Amino acid sequence: MNRTTLSLLAAATSLAAVTGFAALTAPDVGAETDATAPARLPVERSSLLCPAPATSDIAETVYTSFTPQSGAGGSAAGSSGGSAAELRPSVVTLRGPADDAGKAGEEKQDEAEKEGGAKKPPSDKPVVSLKQPGKPVGAKASGSAAPALVGTATGSLAPGWTTQQTTTVSAGSGRGVLGVNCTAPDTDLWFPGASLAKDRQDYVHLTNPDDTGALVDIELYGKDGTLKSQLSDGIQVPAGASVPVLLSTLTTDPAEDVTVHVTTRTGRVGAAVRGAGEETGSDWLPASADPSGTLVLPGIPADATAVRLVAFAPGDDDAELKVRLASATGTISPAGAESLRVKSGMTASLDMKDVTKGEAGSLLLSPADGAPASPVVAALQVTRGKGDKQEIAYIPATAPVTERATAADNRAKGSLLSLTAPGETAQVKVTASAGTEGGAQAVKTYTVKGGTTLAVSPPVPAGLKGSYALTVEPQSGGPVHAARTLLLPEDGIQMFTVQTLPDDRGLVAVPAAEQDLSILGD
Repeated sequence: MNRTTLSLLAAATSLAAVTGFAALTAPDVGAETDATAPARLPVERSSLLCPAPATSDIAETVYTSFTPQSGAGGSAAGSSGGSAAELRPSVVTLRGPADDAGKAGEEKQDEAEKEGGAKKPPSDKPVVSLKQPGKPVGAKASGSAAPALVGTATGSLAPGWTTQQTTTVSAGSGRGVLGVNCTAPDTDLWFPGASLAKDRQDYVHLTNPDDTGALVDIELYGKDGTLKSQLSDGIQVPAGASVPVLLSTLTTDPAEDVTVHVTTRTGRVGAAVRGAGEETGSDWLPASADPSGTLVLPGIPADATAVRLVAFAPGDDDAELKVRLASATGTISPAGAESLRVKSGMTASLDMKDVTKGEAGSLLLSPADGAPASPVVAALQVTRGKGDKQEIAYIPATAPVTERATAADNRAKGSLLSLTAPGETAQVKVTASAGTEGGAQAVKTYTVKGGTTLAVSPPVPAGLKGSYALTVEPQSGGPVHAARTLLLPEDGIQMFTVQTLPDDRGLVAVPAAEQDLSILGD
């Protein structure tokens, strides 16, 4: 028997073995399968981006990083073998536009460094490194040299990975508490609520997590529509770099209320707007939820002295909005602020003054009676205190918590949790993690009546040392929207920051796959 014949026999035998094994392991053809419900499995990789925290030399920044343990949210078990979650300094942080038009291209880096406009981090060591699910870790940075951070979590640390960046500036320009949840990269982001007023210095921070450069467009919209921009070729954000762009360098048109639209032609970026006023303090403005005809803005503090709603209609149609306040006792239409018309392609605003009247609440936006559901984006600028003791924070519209959401960096005192059920009554489980330096987990379940906002002091871990994380998991009933307020008063100024809690997207739908033996015959 020659070699050719032996080779053919060997191939036939191998094919028969493979076919036989596939037949033995294939599902029964006659068995019933659920083809309509793909499995929901934990994500295996997450990315987070934190903007450069401050330009003040007296800034103090705290990072708190956390991944929830397994539970309703579906993350992996407590073991983190083979997993990692680290945030490292960006490759380079440009402290301003590389030229008068706001461009920050890679070709400008060397020149910017010579002029002191760019700072390379002293090392590539992680600033924050999380070791296991269920236990938060903390880190600190001081001064204006703290860079933007770029991070990735894998394995059991990826599902629901959350990091909070909290910066305190006690005096001077931009004083206040600036809190932001480090964000995942995206390609299309809306920021209603920025400003080009004379007393404001607003920046949009762009951070690129990838190994290739990103090309970013920034569009600005005022009350009369698009603001004429000096940029024509976009903004280049080098690989692994962060670029803060002063909004006033992009246009000469003045505008008190501005909607910022960040899109990428190539690549993706994390983005956040830092709003700062000479008398009103400063804070981070995160992106609004995706455009929708119905929006919820949760977590207005009970002692808010001024609330300003800013909305933008990105579609082709005007939006006629009904404005309601969900308080602790029910839903009302605020006197003098019952509605808002938002023209297509224009930014509209509504001064609501002290709308909460001493009772914490959330704002509900929906189409006016008989009006079509035209999509909008929206955010609130909330003020506490008066005169030179004012402090601002921002509350963007946020999506409901479908399975789980987390707020990191909670303190033993000064943390408030707002839960809003715009429709049906809902039950919500809230878990307080162990502390960064010690403490035992605590759990409490709340009932949120339909059409109301429940504002509570959340559970605190027994024996707490350091800061801790709060995980919110709806158990039953209608949709729930959540926000956490952190109160850190200093020198008589009611410093605070509010973080909304959208779902952490720790689970991903994986469609079922079937074996097809017919491919073996091709």
